[in-house]
Amino acid sequence: MEYTYPFSLDWSTEEIVDVVQFFEAIEKAYENGVKREELMKRYRRFKEIVPSIAEEKTYFREFEKESGYVSFPIIKKMKEQSDNAIIKA
Repeated sequence: MEYTYPFSLDWSTEEIVDVVQFFEAIEKAYENGVKREELMKRYRRFKEIVPSIAEEKTYFREFEKESGYVSFPIIKKMKEQSDNAIIKA
């Protein structure tokens, strides 16, 4: 699919790359499944960059609008599952 990832112009290149990698992990959960540890690592880094819940929701909505993938249910599943689980939509 061709779409853009949400990001802020205030972020560094490294932060943009990290946020894109987080959203790619969400995509993987929908397409093939993603290891919980990988998703957790990417989500933690995303939260370092986007600590505000309101801002997180905004980026999740933008990503859903662009891609059709809903991030929140994947994050909820990740939090409920145990280590070594595969998170799949």
